Amino acid sequence: MAVNASIMPGKSAIAEKGWLIAHKWLLLRRISQLAILFVFVSGPWLGVWIAKGNLNSSLTLDVLPLTDPYLLLQSLIAGHHLTSTALLGAALVLLFYMVVGGRVFCSWVCPINIVTDIASYLRQRMNIKSGAHFNRKTRYWLLLMTLTVAAATSSIAWELVNPVSLVHRGIIFGSALTILIVAVLFVFDFLISRHGWCGHLCPVGAFYSLLTKYSIVRVSAIRRDQCDDCLDCYKACPEEQVINPALKGAAQGHGPVIMDMNCTNCGRCIDVCAKSVFTFSTRFNNAMLIDMNNKKEVAP
Repeated sequence: MAVNASIMPGKSAIAEKGWLIAHKWLLLRRISQLAILFVFVSGPWLGVWIAKGNLNSSLTLDVLPLTDPYLLLQSLIAGHHLTSTALLGAALVLLFYMVVGGRVFCSWVCPINIVTDIASYLRQRMNIKSGAHFNRKTRYWLLLMTLTVAAATSSIAWELVNPVSLVHRGIIFGSALTILIVAVLFVFDFLISRHGWCGHLCPVGAFYSLLTKYSIVRVSAIRRDQCDDCLDCYKACPEEQVINPALKGAAQGHGPVIMDMNCTNCGRCIDVCAKSVFTFSTRFNNAMLIDMNNKKEVAP
């Protein structure tokens, strides 16, 4: 299959800003994902117990409890007894993601993101366009299904097949099943559906997107008037549908801040833009920038 390098986003950004700056947020995300993974594997692998447990539930430095609020919600619906430690751990995680954005879990924490990002990169690199198309709302139906199953079975049955949990536990404690799951997800995203798992089907991502609805940290197309329509941001974004209102919606009264709850705050649009249109900002900048634009329009 022929390689078509011209379709790869970010070439202009590399020429303008240099390779390192044009990959800054991608590199920081990889460091974050691998560092978090190391925190968990350092105990079983090296005997240095920084965090005991996994992404579902852990105790860091024997002091800080952290609980996946999605797991806790399933447990609550299943009628399980919840300890005060579990409730505290979930409250801390909820508070964090309601500030930085829930989908940050998907782009900065989840180990599967590395696999699906590689699949997406190779898919673009080899110019594979065909494949199955899933409605992005499917993930919310699957989220509802997992909660319904928890209520019907009085168990957290989803966690028995949840790829995120299985892969993370498998890496920590060693499991051949992990290799199989990773291979299936890679092939699915590479050959069957672009961003199929993370962008369309994963109920974990669907749950965390709900926490993003009112989160503070946001990406903003602060310099959208400088956009040259190269489309690199759309090509690089795993949730490209979130960009248009902020980038092209000025005439409809949309501010430059990306307010869509499915934005993962991955920073790829910032990386690949040669015109530095995008930057990290806060949700509060939207109203301020809209007001400034309105004042410019009515000024004599």
